[in-house]
Formats: sequence, C-alpha cells, structure tokens
Amino acid sequence: MTKAGQNHIFESWLKEYKLLLFKVVRAYAFTADDQDDLFQDIALQVWRSVPNFRREAAVSTWLYRIALNTAIKWSRKERKHHDGRNTIEHTTHILIENADLPDERLEWLYTEISKLNEIDRSLTLLLLDGFSYREMSQMLGISESNVGVKINRIKKLLIAKSGKYDYHGI
Repeated sequence: MTKAGQNHIFESWLKEYKLLLFKVVRAYAFTADDQDDLFQDIALQVWRSVPNFRREAAVSTWLYRIALNTAIKWSRKERKHHDGRNTIEHTTHILIENADLPDERLEWLYTEISKLNEIDRSLTLLLLDGFSYREMSQMLGISESNVGVKINRIKKLLIAKSGKYDYHGI
C-alpha cells in the first residue's frame, strides 16, 4: 500500500468515524488536554493500522477495537504518572455535549461509566453503540458468555445507583 493510499483511507475513516473515536476518548480522558492527547494517540494508531486492515470485520468494529485498546493502554500509562490528580467532579463539564442544554442523566451516566474498570467501561460503550455480544467478545478478547455476565452486572449496578431517575420506558 502506498503512503498516499494509506493517507486517503485514514482521512476518510477519520472523517466518517470521528464521533465514534471521540466517544471512546471521552470515556477514558477527562480533561481537554488529556482528550487531545488520547485522540492523537488513537489517530496515530489508526493510521499505522490501515495497511493491516483485512476486511474481516466492519471498519467501525476495527476502529473501535483500535480505539479501545489504545485508550486502555493510555489510561494505564496516565494513571501511573498522575495518580491522585483531579477528581471527576472537577471535569464533569467535559461530559456534557451541549452546554446550553445539559442533560443531567447523560452527565450522570458518563460519570458512572468513568468509575468502572477498563473492561466494564469498554463493554458499556460498546453496548451503548449497539454492538453484539459476539462483536464485543472479539474486540475485547473475552468469551461471549463472559460479556453477557459482565453486562448484566453492569446494568444491575447502574440501575441500583440510578434510583433518582425514572427509567420506565427504557
């Protein structure tokens, strides 16, 4: 593959799937600077991975896997260097997509997602994006049954914590 071809594919993927990548960034990085750093790391890894794409999975699945793996690795590295810095309460403004119309439930959900361990956080994002258990298991390298068990536990945990919200209809 030529560099021009690689650049063309990368740019088209970035244009089409930028929101998907940013969703992962938002779940793993909580300050604007950290989000920029993580997005750059993910974009670089996507660019490096273009020649390895074999069309065995959907592009979105492939990119999600790259983004999650990069975010998990980045998160571990950052935690080693910055344990004890800002708490989530100081960064919740980042979690609100539209500052004019803050959705308290969305803010709460992203705050709770940020408290989950890396695998559970990844599963929650994948579930919210509608991936199947099979796709999740392939992306994260765990069995489908383990995906199901973990998702049920996550749902129970979030439902128990969400007592002040009315979710009848969900």
